[in-house]
Amino acid sequence: MKIKKLLAGTITASLTLGAFAGNAALVSAGEDTTITVAASATPHAEILEQAAPLLKEQGWDLEVTVFDDYVQPNLVVESGDFDANYFQHIPYLDDFNEEHGTSLVNAGGIHYEPFGIYPGTKKDLSELEEGDVIAVPNDTTNEARALLLLQDNGVIKLKDGVGLEATAKDIEENPNNVEIEELEAAQVSRVAGEVAFVVLNGNYALQAGYSVSKDAIAYEQSDSEAAQTYVNVVAVKEGNEDSEKIKALVDTLKSDEIKDFITENYDGAVIPFEEAEDAETAE
Repeated sequence: MKIKKLLAGTITASLTLGAFAGNAALVSAGEDTTITVAASATPHAEILEQAAPLLKEQGWDLEVTVFDDYVQPNLVVESGDFDANYFQHIPYLDDFNEEHGTSLVNAGGIHYEPFGIYPGTKKDLSELEEGDVIAVPNDTTNEARALLLLQDNGVIKLKDGVGLEATAKDIEENPNNVEIEELEAAQVSRVAGEVAFVVLNGNYALQAGYSVSKDAIAYEQSDSEAAQTYVNVVAVKEGNEDSEKIKALVDTLKSDEIKDFITENYDGAVIPFEEAEDAETAE
């Protein structure tokens, strides 16, 4: 697998990993056997690196280029220069298509990065008392995810239908009369010593020294509205989602081997995604 690093549109580094023995017979005769993917460095390119030998066994050569922005990876797929990208969630993809007139589609959901409730001055939600404060991010998307997670864990109840546009003003029931303190996302973890609980996304939790898998009191599950919406996907140009190479890529990224890699290496900050019906079947 080739991994390239793009900065401001210029290739600045290239790393070629060792080749793996493969079974080219699994690929149709005469078919282009290279799969080109634009990706973010972490965790996307790391996950793709693990998929490379699995794809090689099927006769596919995976070539990954790492971008440091969120625009070019979509433009190079729209232009046909790349087969796919792996760096974004569905709302960003939809907004990008609307803003840029592109025709990119979701070829498969691979992972999500969960929001979690973390201890502040209290260690368990059963300890909540009248007037306790819970800190949440104040930007629209992240605040909604935080509030939905609090609702899923019985802390509050939101008005019906507000979903991922919820704000603190949409709280309909608040049995403990908790105060929701809205802060800039990067500031939330810094008040953990002053509030009962904080609600953080995976990246900020790790930066604050929390172990998502060990320290989170609760976190978004695969069947939650937020996880289903903010799953990170493989995106392709419309019409290519059923091509053999894209199906091979998505199936490999959703394989047990890749799920195990994600589970073992990201401390719960990255979680393999399961479609809602699959999650229900597994219960």
